Amino acid sequence: MKERSKKRTIGIVVDILMYGLLLTQMLYVFTGNNIHEILGMAFMLCTVTHIVLKRKWIAAVLKRENKPSKARRFSEIIIVLLLLAILALALSSMGVSRFLFPWFTYISSPALHRYLATAVLTLGVIHGGMHGYFRAKKKKKVVVLIVLGAIAALAIGLALVPYLNRHFKTVKVEYSTMVTGRKIDWKGGTTKLVYFTRMGNTDFEADVDAVSGASLLLADGKLMGSNELLADMITDAIGCEQIPITLTGQKYSSSYSSTVVEAGKELREQARPGILPVDVSDCESVILVLPLWWGSIPMPVATFLEQSDLSGKKLYVVVTQGSAGYGSTIEDIRKLVPDTEVIPVTSIYCDDIPYVREKIADLLEQAAK
Repeated sequence: MKERSKKRTIGIVVDILMYGLLLTQMLYVFTGNNIHEILGMAFMLCTVTHIVLKRKWIAAVLKRENKPSKARRFSEIIIVLLLLAILALALSSMGVSRFLFPWFTYISSPALHRYLATAVLTLGVIHGGMHGYFRAKKKKKVVVLIVLGAIAALAIGLALVPYLNRHFKTVKVEYSTMVTGRKIDWKGGTTKLVYFTRMGNTDFEADVDAVSGASLLLADGKLMGSNELLADMITDAIGCEQIPITLTGQKYSSSYSSTVVEAGKELREQARPGILPVDVSDCESVILVLPLWWGSIPMPVATFLEQSDLSGKKLYVVVTQGSAGYGSTIEDIRKLVPDTEVIPVTSIYCDDIPYVREKIADLLEQAAK
């Protein structure tokens, strides 16, 4: 009896640790990458421990001959889905790892990783809630709590985590380490790099350093746009001239949320904000670096594309984004410049921008062959 009680206590502690570790991991913005990956290993260790402790129950379920109740069957389906989601999460964790498993290059989708973490948290809440359901006398109330808990878990993963990442994240990098690297044998002919970033296009307050986030970073203590850093990496690799797309009229708000609203309004209205002239007439190809806004191109980029004669040129496109790959950027760009060969190079997740110097050089080299 004491042995059984001891195992139950250990099981409860392990379960609490699993929930705590998963929630802490989802607060990636505060822990940083290395701690996030170590906590991930701890979570997987707890998962294995949990399965070992429940091995007799698993064996009993597999050998059971009687038909279970609908609630039992539902609970068992949730358990199977939870185990599959945890396995997929483990693989996706390795795919996006920069610390423990940098050699694992499969399933390298940060968006998928976040969705799987949300699925594990949601299924875990339902799984834990079902334990209470079987013990409760007032089962309807427990069902309501389970539903509310699942909704909260979904909200944490799909809304709160992205919000925190956008508004509370501060990225600090050493400029020369991130930018300087291998020079490539560029086959794209005479080339100019054109990029769009929030820096130079936003009215920041005096304490601008405090609002560093997904589209901004601190390089050697100086605030710069993430796409500006990426443009410098490419310029270092190729040796081409770079030109920023700069607004001439009203700039975007310092608040990221307000910028999102403004960008959405511009997209709906298909606005064409005024920009400083960008001359690409004397080059054979253009490398365009732009962020994904509302699943498409920022309207100042549309202004550049419509004002520039890109006929007969090659346009290499590098997109930075928070979750949606290329979105509709390639299709939208091709509609605006139908006589230009548009070549997608890569779509880079915002968190990965400071670490892609060698990768972007390799991809550009391949794209220009």
